[in-house]
Amino acid sequence: MEIMLTDNYVQTFQLESSNLRGRVVRIGSIIDEVLNAHQYPKPVAHLVAETMTLCLALSSMLKYDGIFTLQAQGDGPIKMLASDVTSSGDVRACATFDKDRFQTSREQLSALKATESSQNHLAQYLGKGYIAFTVDPSGNEDRYQGIVELQGASMIDCVQHYFNQSEQIGTGIKMAVGQRDDKWRACAIMLQHMPEDEANPQSNLDEDDWRRTMILLDSCTEDEMLDETLESDQLLIRLFHEEGIRTFDRKAVQQNCRCDKGRVENILRTMSDDDIQYMAKNGKITMTCEFCSKEYIYDPKEFLKNETS
Repeated sequence: MEIMLTDNYVQTFQLESSNLRGRVVRIGSIIDEVLNAHQYPKPVAHLVAETMTLCLALSSMLKYDGIFTLQAQGDGPIKMLASDVTSSGDVRACATFDKDRFQTSREQLSALKATESSQNHLAQYLGKGYIAFTVDPSGNEDRYQGIVELQGASMIDCVQHYFNQSEQIGTGIKMAVGQRDDKWRACAIMLQHMPEDEANPQSNLDEDDWRRTMILLDSCTEDEMLDETLESDQLLIRLFHEEGIRTFDRKAVQQNCRCDKGRVENILRTMSDDDIQYMAKNGKITMTCEFCSKEYIYDPKEFLKNETS
């Protein structure tokens, strides 16, 4: 008997009349699990949550056995945003930023009386750079990576630019991220043209159908998307009840970092004695996972290859 997931899941759906496929991502507690491991300023936390939500939405459109990674890098105060998810639904996310430059940027926004939002986070905090989509298969298949320039006012703009330029697949995305009762929540709805093949020879979508569907998608409000009591099935019916909507089983996602002591030890064993000695502070080496902030502490003598007595 299937257990109905009420949060932290991805659900597939299809619009029969307009021949579109889609995904809904609804996440709550796992965002807090990711963000509670860090003390990010709110705009950084917001972008980390957006990156994780988009990572889940994009990965769910692919058939892969391995790890999907979404990463953005720029020359602004926020140097890097990254999230990855395994094919079994283990997701994690983090950010790297310059605290001093970040504070200066916030002060500049305040002086301009600009309201912080997703629409200015990208340009103000990430600056110029790129966004990368990577699939690392667990088997012998080739690694795939797509890279495009950071372009637009938001992370969604960047993703849609990638699909327009690289994949040439019509893609519509609506996303909301925010706090409700001091708890983070996020939702994304992603729609794409069905690929044309022998089993689906009439997949070319009429432009009127596409515009109508995008208008319906855009009508969804942030409150609806972040409402914990509003099931995704109900939300989709509200939006697309005239489109012949068909929903499928929900797939659970969970926060889980893949770092472990053995993996860190293997990295240290590849380092030179000079590097090991440089890393040692007060007679120990401390390694901290960027994703989960877990600390691993080692005795440097364990890794010196030419230790002298």
